[in-house]
Amino acid sequence: MRRLLLLTFLTFTLPGLKAQDAQKKISESEKGVASYYHDKFEGRKTTTGDVFDNDKFTAASNKIKLGSYVKVTNISNGEVVYVKVNDRMAAGNKRLIDLASIAAKKLDFHKKGITKVKVEVVTEEEGKTGILAQKVIDMQLHKNEL
Repeated sequence: MRRLLLLTFLTFTLPGLKAQDAQKKISESEKGVASYYHDKFEGRKTTTGDVFDNDKFTAASNKIKLGSYVKVTNISNGEVVYVKVNDRMAAGNKRLIDLASIAAKKLDFHKKGITKVKVEVVTEEEGKTGILAQKVIDMQLHKNEL
């Protein structure tokens, strides 16, 4: 009977521990590798239920709490972008963050595919303000191109 209880306990406890270990959250900042979403994910639902759009400042991460706003800095050139984390990556993915294409272009690594970044969790206010500013700059650039 003890063995049955122990086996039952372990069966339900161990998977939860593995999930917790796999999702160690960053609280302030961390350095790692960034990549960006493939076009095949366009229009698919994210973990939060949003529809993925490569033209929105969003990201996926297994280490950052869903709904968090983050400031991502490309270590090689100092470029910065703000994004909201609304998705998870594949469980075995070792990268820190997977960005929408628009963010990868702003960080100037879209052609390269990956880059080393510093990711900092910011307040919702700073994140929303940063994303809005990026959109305004993009609109101005496109307006000047016409």
